[in-house]
Amino acid sequence: MKKIRVLLADDHTLVRAGIRALLERQPDQEVVGEAADGLQAVRMTEELQPDVVLMDLAMPGVNGLEATARITKNFSRVKVLALTMHDDQEYFFEVLQAGASGYVLKNAAPQELVTAIRAVVEGKAYLSPGVARYLVGDFLRRAEPEGRAYNGLTEREREVLKLIAQGMTNQEIAQALSISINTVQVHRTHIMDKLDLHNRAELIKYAIRKGLIQLKD
Repeated sequence: MKKIRVLLADDHTLVRAGIRALLERQPDQEVVGEAADGLQAVRMTEELQPDVVLMDLAMPGVNGLEATARITKNFSRVKVLALTMHDDQEYFFEVLQAGASGYVLKNAAPQELVTAIRAVVEGKAYLSPGVARYLVGDFLRRAEPEGRAYNGLTEREREVLKLIAQGMTNQEIAQALSISINTVQVHRTHIMDKLDLHNRAELIKYAIRKGLIQLKD
């Protein structure tokens, strides 16, 4: 069995030790390195090419948010899973905008973290249940106007929106749908214009509300 290669990025030694012990008990996961700050996380990502970077957001120097943006920009194959004590929803969307594939709270059960790592490697977005509950409530408050907007998308635009929200690049979407990268860019522009969305984080937020991204409980 090919194991999921995980890089731990957290400035607390005891936290890293605890996570390492948890993950190395899993038959399909292994820790390939540990970073104590964001800059080290970026450098070790380049060196080790892990499948997943488990990223603490509150680190000295280059913080986890900036490190996430650098990693997702320069190493598109690598998934970043944010691990944080912050349950503020706006903070969550900043993380998504930086390119993270998921968001796990530090008070989560150990098995949730294991499940989240598996989910992002499979190309899914993972949200801690507390964040998911907020999004469901927000969707219910705004469902009617968004329903009308969503109906304005073509079937192909809905497919592209779903793949964007799952974290796929334009090139990956083009390959998955057997269309050109230019066509993907055109669809993306139309989607954002029709839905009045302005960046990837807003696209992901919208896709979650519409049930296009599978949420793990």
